Amino acid sequence: MDKGLLIKEICTLLINDKKQEGIDLAKSKYPFEQRNINGRNYTKTQMCKIFLRDGFIDRYSGERLLFPGLIKILTIEFPQIFKYHKHWKTSETHMIYWELFPTIDHIIPVARGGEDNEDNWVTTSMVRNSAKANWTLEEIGWSLKRPGKLKNWDGLIKYFIDLTYKNSEYEIDNYVRSWKSALILARKEMKNAKII
Repeated sequence: MDKGLLIKEICTLLINDKKQEGIDLAKSKYPFEQRNINGRNYTKTQMCKIFLRDGFIDRYSGERLLFPGLIKILTIEFPQIFKYHKHWKTSETHMIYWELFPTIDHIIPVARGGEDNEDNWVTTSMVRNSAKANWTLEEIGWSLKRPGKLKNWDGLIKYFIDLTYKNSEYEIDNYVRSWKSALILARKEMKNAKII
């Protein structure tokens, strides 16, 4: 359906004093679908499980992503390079946080009727999550890429773990500590469930 032509037809009806026919046409061909949206809640442990399941691959682009705690360590070690702003202000935050930082996205947006559960969650970068917003994949012309395999790419979690063991002071940072705890718990739960 060409939505531009549909609106043209509705406007034609309006010009010809056929407002009700325009309303009926809009309701049938281009309706407003209001949804009751409950809060989207997932823990860092649940996020880690999805990142591990997807092999730290952006499911919309196929690009490799990094473990969030490692990115924060890079900021701790190289604060003038990998700058971070607590509100993710783009003019004050290094693009690593947007391009390589993994997050969860709903394949079918919750605002469009999608479920808020792991069957509808995929790993993507912050930049793609922001770009996709509440659009469906079809509407923006994207496709879902295959998940990666942890043996090929693990988001550099081995480096993250090695660095935190080498320098325990990283874990003074609550962000690093919370992501490490979440990763350890996620891996344990997934191993117990024989998922990884």
